[in-house]
Amino acid sequence: MDIKVKNLLGLAFVAKKIVLSDTALNAICDNKCSFVFIANDASEKSIKKYTDKCKYYKVAYSLEFNTEELSDAIGKYNRKLVALTDRGFSKKIRNELERRSIDG
Repeated sequence: MDIKVKNLLGLAFVAKKIVLSDTALNAICDNKCSFVFIANDASEKSIKKYTDKCKYYKVAYSLEFNTEELSDAIGKYNRKLVALTDRGFSKKIRNELERRSIDG
């Protein structure tokens, strides 16, 4: 995980701009989140469930990181779904992810 993305996720968590697990799923359905991280090592059923919800409610998501990386970034154990509720954090993280993919 890119250190900037990790730091931004940690900062968003401390600022209470992140919701986790079932609360995150509710936030997706209520259009209260702007970006979602889904652990790429979650079960196929979970990944399908979360990606389908994100697509239906038009919420951007990433499968770029695994459970350990996401959990480490926010300081919580075994997190498969992390949703950002703040558009500013979401925009900055998306920009970092795009920059990283362009730079290689």
